[in-house]
Amino acid sequence: MGRKRKDDACSRSGLVLLLSMILAVLTLNSCDMGANKPLFTVEPLPYAETALEPYMSAETLQYHYGKHYPGYVEAANRLTRQSRFRGKSFDEVMAQSKDRPADAEIFNQVGQAWNHAFFFKSLRPKGGGLPQGRLADKINHDFGSFEKFKSKFLAQTKAQFGSGWIWLVLDGEDLKIVSTANGDTPAAHGLKPLFVVDVWEHAYYLDYQNQRIEYVEGVLDHLANWDFAALQLDGNLPVEETPQHQ
Repeated sequence: MGRKRKDDACSRSGLVLLLSMILAVLTLNSCDMGANKPLFTVEPLPYAETALEPYMSAETLQYHYGKHYPGYVEAANRLTRQSRFRGKSFDEVMAQSKDRPADAEIFNQVGQAWNHAFFFKSLRPKGGGLPQGRLADKINHDFGSFEKFKSKFLAQTKAQFGSGWIWLVLDGEDLKIVSTANGDTPAAHGLKPLFVVDVWEHAYYLDYQNQRIEYVEGVLDHLANWDFAALQLDGNLPVEETPQHQ
């Protein structure tokens, strides 16, 4: 009888030990999977490749969305997996790599992946023209009118030397137009992006050659997804500060 109790106790101890080992392995695997989880995936294009024609051709999207964007996503994931940024979030990577020459490639590749996902959502078929609602009120308040906003956006485009991005951002409570070069993004500088136009040549050269201003004007007039921009604004402007329609 005593031996049976001893055997039962040993069996229970062995089972507990086995379960502990299994739990430890699962925990390690779970941690490793989290650390190796890609920082980015290629987000689905929100419209057909032909849907933005004639202002942006299917050929441009085939190269831009189909080749350039996935290339940045792949590079961002590869670089973050093989560095001290392994397993970190986008915000952590950008904050910790900003202004560090040794991390410039990581900063730019991660920024490019994020910027491109945001850009494709900033476009829509039959978009452009005048925004509506709170976004329109805010643009009119902060820039004087939509036409003044558009003029300033195009002026910022003209002033941007080389490749980069032209943004409408929320800085505190104020709307501003800013540009960033290479893979830099307002999200790394405490600004809230609302809308962006990619002014790298791969975004427009097949359709507009060197006519960058014409390309950006076409986006503002015909492709801008103001509904998407309004959603970004709505998440950051308190209800009590919302301008009221007259």
